[in-house]
Amino acid sequence: MTPDFETQLRAVSLRVTRPRMAVLAALRDHPHVDTDEVIALVRVDNPTVSHQTVYDVLRALTTAGLVRRIQPTGAPARYESRVGDNHHHVVCRSCGAIADVDCAVGHAPCLTASDDHGFVVDEAEVVYRGTCPNCMKSDALPRSTT
Repeated sequence: MTPDFETQLRAVSLRVTRPRMAVLAALRDHPHVDTDEVIALVRVDNPTVSHQTVYDVLRALTTAGLVRRIQPTGAPARYESRVGDNHHHVVCRSCGAIADVDCAVGHAPCLTASDDHGFVVDEAEVVYRGTCPNCMKSDALPRSTT
């Protein structure tokens, strides 16, 4: 089922434009990409779109809640269109690959703060770190000594 991007944009009072539609499609098909990757994906069908346009679209979509911006420590910001479900991420320490991790138990925010300092907590963000299967395989391969 293809999401109706026009309806999503109108629901958050954003004009329907080709760049916005292209960015939403890129993020639907390629989650966890950085800005440069979004630009490259959008330019496949829209070669004249500018860097600034993509930056502006990402900012508008993030502010409107249609896109989520994540920024793992030491890595560039990444974007995804999976929003509203309080999922988490696992990040490879070696290659930087990112994958979604659904909440393990309970309802959002998945975790209860030991001291919420009076805040009404409605979201928890967890980043798991480790080594992805591809990097584990390549680490297991014998290294050339030449």
